[in-house]
Amino acid sequence: MSAEVVNRSQAAPRVSSLDHRAAEHLAATEFARGAELLDRLEPRHWSAQTANTDWDVRATAGHMVGMIEMMSSLRKLIRQQMTAQRAARRSGAPVSIDELTALQVRLNATLTPADLIAKWRALAPKAVRGRRRMPAFLRNRTMPELQLVGGRLEAWTFGYLFDVILTRDPFMHRLDINEATGLPPHVTPEHEGRIVDNVVREWADRHGKPYSLELTGPAGGVWGTGDGERIRLDALDFCRILSGRGPATGLLTTAVPF
Repeated sequence: MSAEVVNRSQAAPRVSSLDHRAAEHLAATEFARGAELLDRLEPRHWSAQTANTDWDVRATAGHMVGMIEMMSSLRKLIRQQMTAQRAARRSGAPVSIDELTALQVRLNATLTPADLIAKWRALAPKAVRGRRRMPAFLRNRTMPELQLVGGRLEAWTFGYLFDVILTRDPFMHRLDINEATGLPPHVTPEHEGRIVDNVVREWADRHGKPYSLELTGPAGGVWGTGDGERIRLDALDFCRILSGRGPATGLLTTAVPF
């Protein structure tokens, strides 16, 4: 394990493969999708358990709102990061995305569902603008903390975090809420299909082996690099498995962060 951690952490940091403008458009659409889903929730839905340990729908929404708030201004971004760092030092744990998300759940724990929805709608446009205005020199910088992916620590640029992870994260949690409540997901080739395509390409880059992949549903498609493992499944289930939310075999054991 230690050898793997050293080798991966010394590799070049992972960068965004998305055009910055395209990433901004995906973020705006994803925030709109999230607000739409929260509006559909009935009182009984908010206490439904999600795939995330110890998180019901309400806690999941609290994290999602906290992440939007973090990107709504540089001051809030710095404040959340510094608070997470202090909490990590007190606990003796390394600073990670998990520490930050736990902080966001705590910060919004006292808000009612109506408050969460109102806060989401008020801050989402500011978060999109905040991501748009993030200067290139900051997006190109390597984050100070290594991130754990598939049992290995790796370096990310801030651009990878802002343009990729901060859209994949609400996308996956939206699917968590759909699964927990039984509400059907809103899925189109133009939005979810674009996210899935980006996930597939990163997954292929991470495992580096020949494959043949057919993903079904509106967000699906066909990808491949010649003879290799053949995989066919639903596009959303593919993302759930790579995120650790389902049993995996073969090349599907290659983790992709969300």
